[in-house]
Amino acid sequence: MRVVVTIPHYYEPRGRATEDGREHGSTGLDPEPRRVALTACVEALWRNYGPRQHVFDIEQHVSLDANRTRGATIDIVVCTTRGRHLLGSLPLPIGAVQHHATRAEPLLLGFECQAVLRDCLGYYDYYAYLEDDLITRDPWLFRKLAWFTSTFGDDSLLQPNRYEVGPLGVTHKIYIDGPIRAQATASFQDLNDRPSLSADFLNVPIGFDRAKNPHAGCYFLNASQMEHWSKRPFFLDRDTGFVGPLESAATLGVMRTFRLYKGRHENASFLEIEHFGTEFLNFIIGAGGFSSPDGQGAR
Repeated sequence: MRVVVTIPHYYEPRGRATEDGREHGSTGLDPEPRRVALTACVEALWRNYGPRQHVFDIEQHVSLDANRTRGATIDIVVCTTRGRHLLGSLPLPIGAVQHHATRAEPLLLGFECQAVLRDCLGYYDYYAYLEDDLITRDPWLFRKLAWFTSTFGDDSLLQPNRYEVGPLGVTHKIYIDGPIRAQATASFQDLNDRPSLSADFLNVPIGFDRAKNPHAGCYFLNASQMEHWSKRPFFLDRDTGFVGPLESAATLGVMRTFRLYKGRHENASFLEIEHFGTEFLNFIIGAGGFSSPDGQGAR
């Protein structure tokens, strides 16, 4: 399997507010959280999908190849702009990433990633986009995606459920992309078109619903899906009409092209991806905390 992953990355220490009036970690005064997040993002891709995986043969004192059926040829392209980035300070070996420098507006870097993916057509089996603070933990992610499209067709796209983890006394895991107002996506998707899907996976029934909140900060397209999207008239039009530039770059194009699904709450972990840090978790705690299993609020 051949995989290309594009990652938009920007860092400029000028306080957290950016030109869109919102707070972003990419402009925080301390670079360490962004450095740690991007490093974790890249390392997880190599560790879970790279070809150098081994098992230690204790008897022979040698290492043997492992996971041959899952190992991939992987290329990771980090798109930056105007020299504002942390690539030179990442604790990664030479060749771990390819640097694609641009002069784009920082908030539009995700569209530069789309251009890179288009230019790679014909060379890969999967074309992926990840925001620079997302961490893949599931070695079977691409196999699950292949199963999904072989079962339901390439016109359906399964998006991961993003989650954060925090102190065990508060919550074990929280999925952060809950439902949003239907009007926010009504211009781009019809939630009544095949609203739900289900099938058995490893003899376990798994259900999927049209994503009321389609945003995941990422997408993973097979070659057929990437080619189809690239031929749509709106591809790379840099439309920022869904929430804002960052969300539009990650979600709007694929939402307009495919029926987007996510795993139902009862099987949200079927396809998931970790969001670095506790930004959403802290907001939820500040807004009133959680309901515990016994109905009492947890703080």
